[in-house]
Amino acid sequence: MPAHFTIGPVTVGKPLPFRGEERSAILKQAADGPVSVGPLGLAGDDQADKVHHGGVDMAIHHYPTDHYAHWGLFLDGHPLLMATGAFGENISTIGLTESDVCIGDIFRMGSALVQVSQGRKPCWKIDHKFGCKGITAEVVKTGKAGWYYRVLEPGMVERGDALERVEQPHPEWNVARTFRLIVAGGHKQDRTAIEQLATLEPLSADWRAKAAQFAAM
Repeated sequence: MPAHFTIGPVTVGKPLPFRGEERSAILKQAADGPVSVGPLGLAGDDQADKVHHGGVDMAIHHYPTDHYAHWGLFLDGHPLLMATGAFGENISTIGLTESDVCIGDIFRMGSALVQVSQGRKPCWKIDHKFGCKGITAEVVKTGKAGWYYRVLEPGMVERGDALERVEQPHPEWNVARTFRLIVAGGHKQDRTAIEQLATLEPLSADWRAKAAQFAAM
């Protein structure tokens, strides 16, 4: 596994009308030049639903460009797949997926230092954006959801910067495994794992709470 990856477009967005009175910031645009990275994410990026999105544990969303080939087949070459940040991601790379990235991994992102906190739990907004039912269900089935970072040290990031992994304290807890347990129903078959996950300190507070809830069932 390479130590360095190249960051694609850095995308940001503000809440806009999306469905009726609903608003969303999933419609992102590529930033022009360096972007400041702070505790709550990228400058110029925001969330309409701050209960389920954003905050220190979901400051930056990373989605692998590697998955776009799958979606090209699933969505029959949908034109939105040619647009920047089709899945509402803030950054993307090639060669790094949920099986390679672990909860607690620390990366140098441009000049900022970030840590993997949880996977992404997909919602209805993906289906609505593409005008196609079944995408969210496919994300859950395949685990092609991406992941979130918290920001440990502020800095700057722009397209073409390096993403360098500098620490991996929990190699046994890749994002794919935690996603299966928390989102895809895997906790029903592996009680021991979900109990262990509830005590994994780098995991986001929300997902640790969910793991504890599942473990208590």
